[in-house]
Amino acid sequence: MRTVDPVSLTVIWGGLISTCAEMGVALSRTAYSMAVREGLDFSTGVFDPRGNMVAQGDDSPGHLGSMAFAVNRMLEEYPRETLHPGDAILCNDPAIGSGHLPDVYMVTPVFLDGALLGFSVCIAHHIDVGGAGSGSQVIEGVIDRYQEGICFPPTLCYSKGKPVPEIFRIFGANVRVPEVLGDLRAQYNANTAGAVQIQDLARRYGVEVLHAAMQEILDRSEREMRAEIRRLPEGVYEFEDWIDDSGPNTPPIRLKVAVTLRDGGIEMDWEGTGAAVEAAMNSYWNYTYAYCLAGMKSVLLSSAPQNAGVIRTLKIKVPLGSILNPRHPAPCGGRNVLNHRIYDVALGAMSKVAPERVIAASAHFFNPLMGGTNPRTGRSFVCWEVIVGGVGARYTKDGIETMTTPYNNTNVPIEVQEHNNPVTIEYFGFITDSAGAGKYRGGSGMRKDLRMLADNWNFYNLGDRAVTPPYGLFEGRPGALSATVLNPDLPTERVVNSKGKYRLGYGDVISWRTSGAGGIGHPFERDPAAVLKDIREGFVSREAALEHYGVAIDPERMTIDEDATLRRRRPAAAAAASTSRSFISPSPARSTCRRNSNRER
Repeated sequence: MRTVDPVSLTVIWGGLISTCAEMGVALSRTAYSMAVREGLDFSTGVFDPRGNMVAQGDDSPGHLGSMAFAVNRMLEEYPRETLHPGDAILCNDPAIGSGHLPDVYMVTPVFLDGALLGFSVCIAHHIDVGGAGSGSQVIEGVIDRYQEGICFPPTLCYSKGKPVPEIFRIFGANVRVPEVLGDLRAQYNANTAGAVQIQDLARRYGVEVLHAAMQEILDRSEREMRAEIRRLPEGVYEFEDWIDDSGPNTPPIRLKVAVTLRDGGIEMDWEGTGAAVEAAMNSYWNYTYAYCLAGMKSVLLSSAPQNAGVIRTLKIKVPLGSILNPRHPAPCGGRNVLNHRIYDVALGAMSKVAPERVIAASAHFFNPLMGGTNPRTGRSFVCWEVIVGGVGARYTKDGIETMTTPYNNTNVPIEVQEHNNPVTIEYFGFITDSAGAGKYRGGSGMRKDLRMLADNWNFYNLGDRAVTPPYGLFEGRPGALSATVLNPDLPTERVVNSKGKYRLGYGDVISWRTSGAGGIGHPFERDPAAVLKDIREGFVSREAALEHYGVAIDPERMTIDEDATLRRRRPAAAAAASTSRSFISPSPARSTCRRNSNRER
């Protein structure tokens, strides 16, 4: 194959990455649903003619990691030689795509003068695809995939630039809200925008040079990833954590991994992980792989583009029949409840070999859905929410508040939510003393209270970390537990399950309180000035400052009482010195299962 000069390679590489970004802009700005337009729950990519992923947008790891496998599987059903300019194939089969029905892939071939240049690809989370409940992510009471909504195997949805009307009619007849059809058209817009950019690169440099550059990008990415793996000590590194449950009155679920680094490659073995559950939160193989890849890449080579070259370096072994590799037709609508935990467990294992590169466990999100009839319009509504907490502490820095790690979406602005749905947001703020204490503290938890202004509506919760807290590392403390409270501060107040389904009425309030993120390092090593700053900003109370950080605050002057602080911290410092133990040690604290006294009642 022809070689490419460094300047041309750099421009083409940048052009392909820019193409993915422009596809994302086209998708978000022409979409109709809040999930895509505001939540940015989509991903984009460019593939070479052989179906190798070359470049991707800065989007969702769950989509990006599974995209490489999904596209090749779709091309088995629609061979390259049968495709024409303007065609598009869609697919939302969970086992082929990213693990649940709301995620719809669309693949468009890109041609120039009859030559196949590659493929522009996007995936979007559709706000509803039918099934047992609004939003198609109900966990409780769903026992197989057939209850979860309409499923399309690889299917031609655009033919030579024209939509296939039967596909749109079938899709529209099976969903609760019409925005879904608009989002499908937005996906085609995005792929068309990507095709224009790829064609422009081919015109400027020639088809042969473009393809040679694509191959060089893949080869370089693989070489760099393997080189980075070889810089770490070979060995096997294990970690485990627990999912709270699979719904009310169900047991916790173990996630356990052994990461092997050897000869420039990685193997992740999930032997010991819990069995698939009779609830819609099982993760099919592609989705599990996606978050394994996200964890490994963020530790090893975060700055490099993610593509098929990087993917070649990682193998995973997941027991068939486990929650991370269920047998068809296991239900999976709420499988995104596992994304944090796969990532957290992967980083927990890597903390034993690369402690300076990992973060402690982040606060788990809530991704609930509410649905019913909007009294303002008389039409069905689906209210999609994302409530995020903080990022786990870093090795030399605090965690960050309200960042959607690791899945990389955004929250829905309050004004947009209230305009589109019969709701009011009554509280939105940080939770004092929720962040895991440490030399570097975790990100704070977030509270969001929503009041529904509709009768007889359904609430489907989707969260975790109400039983098992986000772990801290190297003597850092875990974050506070999460909770979901109905009608807070009223006689009818009750704490409900993070994965339950509930029928509620006009004026009922849901209060989500995310967990806090884990800390890193012993809290008594934290700079007292940083503790005082946290008190002034509302992240830490004076009582917690003394108890957890050993920092005494003069309540009248709001200054550090240095003598009292020294007396409080001296015993811990002496104990550390007597055992010659560093507060930043190479071995992470094991996550423990801690029960919440405020369980559903």
